[in-house]
Amino acid sequence: MKKLTSIIVLSMAVAATETVNAQTVQKRYEENPFTLVYDGAITRNEKGKVNIHPITYQLNGITIAANIYTPANYEVSKKYPAVVVAHPNGGVKEQTAGLYAQKLAEAGYITIAADAAYQGASSGEPRHTDKPANRVEDIHGMADFIAQYKGVDANRLGVLGICGGGGYTLKAAQSDKRFKAVATLSMFNSGEVRRNGFQNSQLDTVQERLKQASDARSQEAAGGKIRYAGVASITDEEIARTPTDLYREGFVYYYRTYAHPNSSFLYPMSSLLDLMTWDATTNIDLINQPLLMMAGSKADTKYMTDEAFNKAKNAKNKELFLIEGATHIQTYWKPEYVSQAVNKLVSFYQNNL
Repeated sequence: MKKLTSIIVLSMAVAATETVNAQTVQKRYEENPFTLVYDGAITRNEKGKVNIHPITYQLNGITIAANIYTPANYEVSKKYPAVVVAHPNGGVKEQTAGLYAQKLAEAGYITIAADAAYQGASSGEPRHTDKPANRVEDIHGMADFIAQYKGVDANRLGVLGICGGGGYTLKAAQSDKRFKAVATLSMFNSGEVRRNGFQNSQLDTVQERLKQASDARSQEAAGGKIRYAGVASITDEEIARTPTDLYREGFVYYYRTYAHPNSSFLYPMSSLLDLMTWDATTNIDLINQPLLMMAGSKADTKYMTDEAFNKAKNAKNKELFLIEGATHIQTYWKPEYVSQAVNKLVSFYQNNL
C-alpha cells in the first residue's frame, strides 16, 4: 500500500510539473508578438535597433515562412553582408536559428531564418516530411531570396547551419558557390544517424528499419494513414531516464524550456527511404570555400563534426572551433556558449565575406 501511495504521489508531482512547464511555454510563446521563444528575443521593431521582418515566398510550389533580421540603423541604400541560417532537425525559425540570426544582425549582418518546407509555418503535405533533398533546397531557396533583398551585397553571402541544418548546409555548399563562407554549429549528419543509429547504435537493424520505411510508403501510396517516427510527447520521468545528453537535453529544450507549437520531433517513417541512403559528407571535397565547424567539447555529437571536418580536404582555411565545456544542446541557448560561437562567427565572416 505504501509503495502504491508513493507511485501515486510521484505521478501527481510529474503531472503538476508538466502542467507548470506547459503554462510557462505557452506564456513565452504567446507574449512575443513574433512567437519567438529564445531568450532576449525582439518584442517590437524600434528605430535604430535590429528589426525583424516576417515574410513568405514561394519555393517549388511550397510557401516558405521566414524571418529576416536587419541591423540597427539599416538603410536600403547601403550594402550589407548577409547570412542564411538553417535550423536544427525538429526545430523552427523561432528557436535557436532565430537567436543566432538576431545575434548576427546585431553584428551588422542581414540574416534570414526560414522554416523548412513541410515544417513549421511553411506549407507542404504530409506535415513534418524530412527529406534531405528538401532541406538542401530550402537552403538554396533562402539564398535566392536574401540575395535579392534590399541592401544585401550578394557577393558577401555566408551560411550557418545548426545541428541537422549543419549537415544540410555542408551538402548545399558543395554546389552553391554563392556561399562565400560556410559555418556549422553542432553539426548533425541526419543520414548517418538515421541509417546507423546515434553513435552507431543500430547497425544490426538497418535492413529491418528500411523494410518498415518501405511498408510505410506502401501504406501512404494506398491512401492509408501516415505512419510517423519520432517522439510526439514525453514525461519528465522519461526525460530523466534518457541516457544521452543530446536527446535528454533536447527533450527539455524542445518540449519544455524553449518549446514552440510549430516544432516537432515527428517525421513520416517513409522519409527514412531517403534519409538512410543520404550522407552529409558524400562529395564534401567539393567544398572549396572557407569552412568553420564549431562544436561543444562535451557534445556527444562531436564525432560527426570530426568526421566531416577531416573529409573536407579542399575547404579553404578550414577551422575546427571547440566551445569548451558545452554539450550539443547547450550551444543552442546557454549565454556563455552562444557568445563564444557568435564571436567566432563574426570574426570568421568578417575575414571571409
